[in-house]
Amino acid sequence: MIRNIIGLFVLAVFVSCGGDDGPPPAPQGAALVFPEENSECTTGTEVNQTSTQVTFRWMASSNTERYTLNVVNLNTNVPQNLSTVSTSASLTLAKGTPYSWSVTSQNASSDQVATSETWLFYNAGSQTTYAPFPAQLVHPLSGSTVIKDVANEVLLEWTGADVDNDIESFEVFLSTTNPPTTSVGLANATDMELSVSVESGTVYYWKVVTTDLEGNTSDSGVFDFKVL
Repeated sequence: MIRNIIGLFVLAVFVSCGGDDGPPPAPQGAALVFPEENSECTTGTEVNQTSTQVTFRWMASSNTERYTLNVVNLNTNVPQNLSTVSTSASLTLAKGTPYSWSVTSQNASSDQVATSETWLFYNAGSQTTYAPFPAQLVHPLSGSTVIKDVANEVLLEWTGADVDNDIESFEVFLSTTNPPTTSVGLANATDMELSVSVESGTVYYWKVVTTDLEGNTSDSGVFDFKVL
């Protein structure tokens, strides 16, 4: 009798342990396909004189039940979001306008989400030359607190791209007022960083204006950071 009770106890423990499979697998980030990175999208379906419908495509990602397409108008910073179980989705976009896009993967069994890379593209318009994409400010992040180096400087970093591949320069503006109006330096097309002098206990605002060889410009928008 005792032996039977012990056997049942061991079996119960085994079943209990065997049923613990750990947390559900988290979704993986999707690989973007179209519109291609830093490209001009010319395959949109005409909606009217000012807009076209663009179909976005990406690869299926592991452990994913649903995707959210995130598209941002880089001129206005207005986002459009669309949830789908498919690996493609269509949105109506303004012609001749720069956009960024990314895809978020999720499943109902996990509270984790995964986000793809973020790609930039121009929705084709009537123009034959395009302004550069607005520079993407990388460091310092907006709202962050940073420590100056021994030379009392902070390194500003950004990324830039252009459909026509003809960026001429990046002009950096930095000041303690918003928007920043003081130009603190120019960088060429391959130098996407600049060290600037700062003071402790001060909040700074910064932005980057990109200029191409045709004289077209774009504005990154303003980030702020505080120096310890």
